[in-house]
Amino acid sequence: MLRWDVSSGVLLSVALGSALAIVITALLVLVLFRWLRHGRNFRRFLFGVACLITLIALFYAEENARGKWAWNKFKREWEAKGETFDFASIVPPRVLDEQNFAATPIVASTYLTYFDRNGHRIQPSDTNIVNRLQMRLERQDWSDSPASDDWTKGVMTDLKSWQNYYRLPVTNNSRWQFATNEFPIAPQPQSPAADILLALSKYDSAIEELREVSRLPYSRFPLTYDEADPAGILLPHLAILKSLSRTLQLRAIAELQASQTEKAFDDIKLTLRVIESIHTEPTVISQLVRMMMLQIILQPIWEGLANHQWTDVQLTSFGAELGKLDFLADHQSGLHWERTFDVKIIDNLRNSRRQINTLGNLEENDTAYSSSYQFQMGIARFAPGGWFEQNKLACCRMSFDLLVPIVNLKTRVVSPTVMMQATNTCNGIRLTPYNWLTRLLVPELANFSARSARAQSFADMAHIAIALERYHLAHGNFPDTLDPLTPQFIEKVPHDVIGGQPLKYHRTENDRFVLYSVGWNERDDGGPVVLSKDGKTVNWKEGDWVWQLPPK
Repeated sequence: MLRWDVSSGVLLSVALGSALAIVITALLVLVLFRWLRHGRNFRRFLFGVACLITLIALFYAEENARGKWAWNKFKREWEAKGETFDFASIVPPRVLDEQNFAATPIVASTYLTYFDRNGHRIQPSDTNIVNRLQMRLERQDWSDSPASDDWTKGVMTDLKSWQNYYRLPVTNNSRWQFATNEFPIAPQPQSPAADILLALSKYDSAIEELREVSRLPYSRFPLTYDEADPAGILLPHLAILKSLSRTLQLRAIAELQASQTEKAFDDIKLTLRVIESIHTEPTVISQLVRMMMLQIILQPIWEGLANHQWTDVQLTSFGAELGKLDFLADHQSGLHWERTFDVKIIDNLRNSRRQINTLGNLEENDTAYSSSYQFQMGIARFAPGGWFEQNKLACCRMSFDLLVPIVNLKTRVVSPTVMMQATNTCNGIRLTPYNWLTRLLVPELANFSARSARAQSFADMAHIAIALERYHLAHGNFPDTLDPLTPQFIEKVPHDVIGGQPLKYHRTENDRFVLYSVGWNERDDGGPVVLSKDGKTVNWKEGDWVWQLPPK
């Protein structure tokens, strides 16, 4: 007796269904063919096809005209207010190579394997350039480096762990077979600071050359701004500069602990110059990297303040540099970049009708998102051109109506409430052919607003802390309020960028103080630092944003 299992039944059903579909399709084709054999029916068929083509043509013509009219009207209104949507208008002007920090041989080595000094792509095999700013802190034998310490948690850097790391014997394993003096190490352990400075001395000549060229007045990296697809603009230098700031941070901390305060001051000043070197880059990612680099280099500034190691001249110099930082203005400039970026992205998508895999920070391993994205890109191949015009309008209007109001430049206040409302509005928008690209292009920008607020708060609190230290040098203690700082030690005390009220300040025991912003929850919690569940990072959405000195 023959026995069928489930899979056999399924296969039989599929086979029978397929056969039935083929038979039905063949019958329909046969009927249509026999119907068309009659002349009158054939003429009716041609007339119907002509009507359908005409309707489709009218539909495309109407949608194209509607979209073009709507976009041009919106564009004229905002251009009358001084806004620009031309991508070329946001590209930083070129500067003479002899005055350009980014054009010097050592800095250019960060990008010359990807594009030339004119911003044109080159084949990696066409050059033998060595990236001289690639100054790794980590060894290449897969051994874990010490965890980064963080002034936002009130934690001083443990140089002993870094000393042990560099003195750790090289081990062989299945992945790497390193047996090299990658970092120079003394035969016998010295002080932690001395061992670290010796290990990092391999970079001394490059750092000194970089310090020399940092005196040039301008910096403009020749990025590939002429890409047809702006999502393809290359930014290879950003990761290198961020890594460099970590190396200079550790050097400066070791120099402070070795009582080489002037050298630490020079390294911090160099890092601040490197941060400034990408200030004119309009991309949001460039500004985010600047924010991360600032948080990195604030660590040695903070540690020097905690130990009263800076002179008044050095503090004045730091204050002047920090006072120049305006991440709120950079936030609005970043939104301007994103609007022109979105317009060019959509124009490129319309003109090429190809799938742009970098659109909307698409994650290749995100199957659900990728499937939806691929489906939408498939529709885009046949969409009327007017739909793309409508999407340009939708992206720009969302930026102006929802994202720009998060930061008020006149009052210098950032509103988490407005950002939350903007995020909810963006997520709740019903997608239509006129706005479907907004979901791919806009959603991450609200997070940019939060990061800008934190970075400005960091810069402002560091500036005030420097003024407090200058007051301490002059009077031997910290003031009871921030009022005595002006105008001698700081021209004007910045207010809290969250809410616009004065930053919270009070003296603590053992000649210490706490300075803080009410933070992203817009509530004065009394100055606590709230950590994430793993206890390793600060939870920026809870608690206050705090600048506090470690206990003596």
